[in-house]
Amino acid sequence: MFIQTEPTPNPATLKFLPGEEVMGRLGTANFVKGDEAIKSPLARKLFEIDGIAGVFLGGDFITITKDDSKDWQTLKPQILGGIMEHYTSGQPVLDQDSNAATGTSSAAEGDDELVSQIKELLDTRVRPAVAQDGGDIVFHRFEDGVVFLEMHGACAGCPSSTATLKMGIENMLRYYVPEVQAVEPVMAD
Repeated sequence: MFIQTEPTPNPATLKFLPGEEVMGRLGTANFVKGDEAIKSPLARKLFEIDGIAGVFLGGDFITITKDDSKDWQTLKPQILGGIMEHYTSGQPVLDQDSNAATGTSSAAEGDDELVSQIKELLDTRVRPAVAQDGGDIVFHRFEDGVVFLEMHGACAGCPSSTATLKMGIENMLRYYVPEVQAVEPVMAD
């Protein structure tokens, strides 16, 4: 197995491409604490490595965020080994009874027309772009002209995340949906 790595705009985060499906069409899964990883054998394995602060599982990639106490030169071989070990074990990425897949903005039954339009724009124009950088942005709610979004993976804690939200996503949503007045971040639970 050959696992590629790519830098992200967030210096505390690297994107790992195992050359195989990770979450596929299940969406994404974001783990910011080791105890959340109980739902995922892969995330549990990665959180066993000292210095891991977050694991984000995308369609065909894994984004790892490190804490400040470790450097990538030390962590990268351990992470590569953990990913390889997981895939050779034959275990699933998520436990079958898990509902850990969280990254969906898709329009849902009961959404009003405005919310459906916002979600459609996020799914078609924003999420593919941020996935290229190893992250995801998930719709939370639309309230009093404000769209609330949660940033995952490389986007969470990225130095350019405020610019991405305000200059990129907010401007685009305001252009296509005049009822949108602002975009605000929601912190992960």
